[in-house]
Amino acid sequence: MATFNILVLPGDGIGPEVCAEGVRALEAVGKRFEHVFNFTHDIVGGASIDAHGTALREETLAQAKASDAVLFGAVGGPKWDNPTATVRPEQGLLALRSGLQLWANLRPVKAEPALLHASSLKPEVIEGVDIVVIRELTSGIYFGKPQERRVVNGKREAIDTNYYNEDEIARVAHLGFQLARGRRKKLTSLDKANVLASSRLWREVVTEVAPQYPDVQLEHVLVDAMTMHLIRRPKDFDVVIADNMFGDIITDECSMLTGSMGMLASASIGTMKADGTGLGMYEPIHGSAPDIAGKGIANPLAMLLSTAMLLRHSCGLETEAQAIEQAVGEVIEAGHRTGDIATAGEKTLGTREMADLVLARIGG
Repeated sequence: MATFNILVLPGDGIGPEVCAEGVRALEAVGKRFEHVFNFTHDIVGGASIDAHGTALREETLAQAKASDAVLFGAVGGPKWDNPTATVRPEQGLLALRSGLQLWANLRPVKAEPALLHASSLKPEVIEGVDIVVIRELTSGIYFGKPQERRVVNGKREAIDTNYYNEDEIARVAHLGFQLARGRRKKLTSLDKANVLASSRLWREVVTEVAPQYPDVQLEHVLVDAMTMHLIRRPKDFDVVIADNMFGDIITDECSMLTGSMGMLASASIGTMKADGTGLGMYEPIHGSAPDIAGKGIANPLAMLLSTAMLLRHSCGLETEAQAIEQAVGEVIEAGHRTGDIATAGEKTLGTREMADLVLARIGG
């Protein structure tokens, strides 16, 4: 029996609805495999702005640092969508990533055979797609300084700085090569080296790391070309690494290969311990989806798959992680659907109903 301390940060929109199902999944795993998960709950994002005037309290960050893992929902929504606001919900998410030193975001993209119809692409194009995108998470244009709006000669202007140093790039490259070694031994590095100095440094450093992994094939692809390749030949890619902004954009495109953002999980991790585990933050990539918040119809599967990643990367519980992933696969194969992955005429289930079917297969 093992004990783990989990901080739950539901956030905004559908975050609380899907987070509740993630907690239930961990409880089911704990019951079946005789582990103890101690949960602490707090607020972040817009909810924290409303309550405390800040998107992330120092106390919340301290609690996250003291936990084994963070289960995160989503932040943002129309209520706080003011481009001139000095405090925004997304600041809470960025501060967590930076404060916890979670510099890599892992986003698996796998086409489920039973959901090939859910994609807008032809089934023969996406059948067999199995990609892991590693997005650099704590540097780049989202964190670079200066980052400001200003008025010069009576006119508004804005500046964002895309900053990287070689160490930040190298650690992402090493993680990508290491992950590729355990898969199909191919690494694709995305950049815009034909235009950006930061991308030229990115390509240079990744190339310098490559000789340490002679068994892994490396290719460099311009990010704009990658947006086309993902639509035309997504099966050609194995592990993909990208900077913060390019990774953010490209993974949203990847989600459409599977038919819905409601199917994609993510793990934000940093430098891990010798046993391969460490503090991480786990969240679905679908965002707060305010248009369906409170309706009980959000797809919980991305969150459930995120809990599987939590078990794997922060708890070292591979068998337990596979139990969740197998249960999700069985539910999909059995034909159960939420609205985002259903075709016309198919019966759809709500958030809790869909989660119940997965949890029943996990047992406990």
